[in-house]
Formats: sequence, C-alpha cells, structure tokens
Amino acid sequence: MKKTVRDIDVKDKKVIVRCDFNVPLKDDVITDDTRIRAAIPTIEYLLQNGSAVILMSHLGRPEGRADMKYTLEPVARRLSELLGRDIIFASSPAVVDEGVREKAAELRAGEVMLLENVRFRKEETKNGAEFAKELASLADIFVNDAFGTAHRAHASTAGIADYLPAVSGFLIEKEIRFLGDAVEDPKRPFVAIMGGAKVGDKISVIENLLKKVDTLIIGGGMAYTFYKALGYEIGTSILDEKSVELAGDLLKKAEKAGVRMLIPVDVVCGKEFKNDTDTAVFKSSEMPQDMMGLDIGPATVELYKKEIFSAKTVVWNGPMGVFEMENFARGTYEIAEALSQSDAVTIIGGGDSAAAVESFGLADKMTHISTGGGASLEFLEGKELPGVAVLEDK
Repeated sequence: MKKTVRDIDVKDKKVIVRCDFNVPLKDDVITDDTRIRAAIPTIEYLLQNGSAVILMSHLGRPEGRADMKYTLEPVARRLSELLGRDIIFASSPAVVDEGVREKAAELRAGEVMLLENVRFRKEETKNGAEFAKELASLADIFVNDAFGTAHRAHASTAGIADYLPAVSGFLIEKEIRFLGDAVEDPKRPFVAIMGGAKVGDKISVIENLLKKVDTLIIGGGMAYTFYKALGYEIGTSILDEKSVELAGDLLKKAEKAGVRMLIPVDVVCGKEFKNDTDTAVFKSSEMPQDMMGLDIGPATVELYKKEIFSAKTVVWNGPMGVFEMENFARGTYEIAEALSQSDAVTIIGGGDSAAAVESFGLADKMTHISTGGGASLEFLEGKELPGVAVLEDK
C-alpha cells in the first residue's frame, strides 16, 4: 500500500500536487470539467489541514514549447469557481522562473497557486532531472493525484519524487483500490469486457486477464480479427492484420485456462462507414463481402447482458461498436445500461468506455469510472506504473 495525504503531516507545509487537468477546450472554454472536479477532494483536504497548495498539470501536446493555445489559464478560472476562492495563476512560459519562485515563497496556508502547463518544457516528458529539481524547489511535499499520467515517467509525475517526500492523493488511492481489488481479489464471477479497434493494443491486457477472469467478452472492431482467426468472412470490416495469429492463440489460451471467451454471435453491418448507410444484421459466420461490421447484433447483446447479470465484478474497457454514430451505438448503450442495473462491482476503464457511459447519462450508476485510459490498461496488464511506484510505502 502507498502512503496518502492522510499519512503525513501537511500543516504549514507547501504541497505541490500533480493533477490531471488535461481537459477538452473549445474557444478557450472547458467543455468537460470532470478531471478538474476529480482533483477537488485532495485539494480541499490539504487546504483544510493547513497547507499552501501548488498545483501542476499538462494540457494537450505543446511539444516542449510555450504554445499559449495550451495555457492552463482557463483551468485556473474554472478551478476558482469550483473551489470558491481565488487561484494564483503563475503564468510563466518557463513554468518555473524567479517570479514563480517568489510567488511560491510568499504562498500562505489556505492559498492555491497553479503553475503553467508543465509540457511547455521539453524536459518534462524526458523526465529531466533539472526540471524535476526546479519543481521540487517550490514545495516541501509532493502529492501525485494524476492517475491519467501515472503510467508516464515524467519530471512532474516521477522525477520530482527524487527530491521530495512523495504520497498519493485521494484520486490515485481510489483508482488503485478499485482496479487493484478487481485484478487481485475480485468478487466472483469476474467478467472482463474488452472492446475497441485493435487486438494488438490489448494483447498484454487480455493475456493477463485470462489468468484472472471467469469470462472474457470481446466486442468492437477487434472482434473481426478474432473472426478472421476462425476463418470467417469479415467483408470490409476493420482488421488488425498483424494480430490474426495472436487472436487465434488467445482463443486457445482461454480454452486451456478454462475461461469462457465470448465473441459476437451476430453483427450489425453497414455498406459504408457513415451513420445513414444501409444496414442489416448477420450471424457472425455469414457476413457479406461488401459490408462492414459496425456494432454487435441483438443476439450478442442478450448473450452479453446475461453474462453481466450473473457477474459479481465487471471491468469494461472499449466500446462495442462505433458508438459515436447514433445508428451503431445500440450495442455499447445496452452494455452500459446492463452494467448500470447490475448488482456487481462495475469498473469502467477510462477512455472511450468512460466517454460512452458519460454520454448515456449512466456515469453515476457505475461503481468506479477510471480517469486514466492508458494508465488503467497498463494496470490491468499487471505493469507497475512509474507515477505510483515512486510514492512512499506505508
């Protein structure tokens, strides 16, 4: 177990917190503040316990230069509204300079300062020691609460821990608890649902889950790679050609491990990759050569729902079809709806699955929605996350 902010004395200390404020923006306005809200419990705890709080985050991909399109100023404004207090925005393109150091030195207990986008410095993504030292020089304690970047060994997520005592915030604590329990000590039956386009992207995750789950459900574009491995016609469907043999191997591994591995038994097909294309439903072994699979079919939905309702733990990563198109969102919606009605511990592994659940208005019905797509996948793979590994053990 890793130490959290509860396990150290933060009174009269300057605490620098790595948050994940990588939020979507349109015309300088934040369109989804979920990640900002997720950081609030840790920030409020530190303020209530007498800390001066310095926040840092990345936003977008400014490629190591001060591109003001990616300034964190809109985040400062929104954070001020959510916390109901002024936020001191240290707007230096260098992130840390003499002026920022002075602001940090003057910061008093109960005050909050936000640094400029850490990716304005090229040393950030290279885990540069000098930049990590500059960040560390501003504070007494480092708190990592950015699960979405915990799988990256960057200066602000890992390097800084070489120079300061390092603990987790409440968000990382929650992520590790839910994902860790699901992988290491799940209530059974344990069902994992894997969707998305490419098998290759999730090979390691699937291999690791085959050692843990009772049932593994496959959906989304990757299903057609499994079809190909079984010798089925897939028409013009998306295909991860490099992974056909791997998909066949995974089917064999599942059988050998005694894991039920379910692939779609029917498919909603379209003539073209667009919402208003001609559609029809076909059995998995009967897809026509001139159509593409765009969603799981109704028989598959019923099969998968039955499995979900018998489960005690469900982890879901990746949509069942092209849910961004209304006519091919049904499969993903039905799975989300089933999870929302289930008695199981339901964990949504970030990324597109989280976006889908949010868009369907079902987020509050899930046990846990991960804030980190890539990080949650690597956690499910069994990998140690650099931004978590550097934190002090209890």
